[in-house]
Amino acid sequence: MEIGTGKSYAKIILIGEHAVVYGEPAIALPVKSIGLSARVAPLPDGRQEVTSAFFTGDLNAGELTNFAGIAMLIRRLLVFFDATEQGFHLTITSALPSERGMGSSAATAVAVVRAFYDAFQTSLTRTALLNWADISEKALHGNPSGLDAATASAEKPQWFVRGKSLRSIMMPRNGVLLIADTGIAGQTKVAVDLVAQKLKQAPKVYRPLITDIGTAVRQAALALAQDDIITLGQLLNRDQADLAALGVSSPELDRLINVAIDHGAYGAKLTGSGMGGCMIALAAEDQAPTIIQALKAANAVKVWEYHFETK
Repeated sequence: MEIGTGKSYAKIILIGEHAVVYGEPAIALPVKSIGLSARVAPLPDGRQEVTSAFFTGDLNAGELTNFAGIAMLIRRLLVFFDATEQGFHLTITSALPSERGMGSSAATAVAVVRAFYDAFQTSLTRTALLNWADISEKALHGNPSGLDAATASAEKPQWFVRGKSLRSIMMPRNGVLLIADTGIAGQTKVAVDLVAQKLKQAPKVYRPLITDIGTAVRQAALALAQDDIITLGQLLNRDQADLAALGVSSPELDRLINVAIDHGAYGAKLTGSGMGGCMIALAAEDQAPTIIQALKAANAVKVWEYHFETK
């Protein structure tokens, strides 16, 4: 075992969350300005230690915390490399806020897998990477779509359909996406389970919402290709209405969304699982400073700017 490193990015779902679990498409963006890195170094005495913002200590102790999914992933990686007794110190450094719908758990898994493969000097395919990340994501979230890991490991915005090949998607030349943190932890598993329960109990009421989200995603892809950010904003609003009807928005999200719209955003919605976490707002470049100021005045904990990459 050598010193190994891996990296990943935050992810933002532009449109399509929740419906993507049921086979509809989604569009997601890797946010390269908000990154995560993992570094694993061998220890000669067999100790297996982790240092991170969300867990620090012996790997065994991590199995009893919210680090359990990553701990399980590491155990399986060590079995794969025939190195279950190998000592190591894993350091995870992250600019991602946890439980905010930005894919922190998937980003951690992606960077950790890359670091261990690097440490054992083994080539890693994209398919293998996503399969490994799925281990911890299932432990944490129950029925993840795979979108988070796919985007956290990508270099370009992604068109994602569960079980199908990923492809990059064209972005507009104009506009800026603002990402605002409510300061309230999202509840991914609770939200995913809630939608599943509603679809089971009242499919005639809730299945059309899933279908409409999928339709909006397809129309959003066309708007992106045509650089039509006004239509894209309208589609984000439509998506938010469907997500709210599914029961996954929150008062904090609704407040920031309304503030963004009131101050000139083309459209705004929650991003990720909802029930807290972050929202996004699409705006003209010259309107962004006004909206950012208004979001902060409305108690957004932090606001990031995402500028579309067109190359």
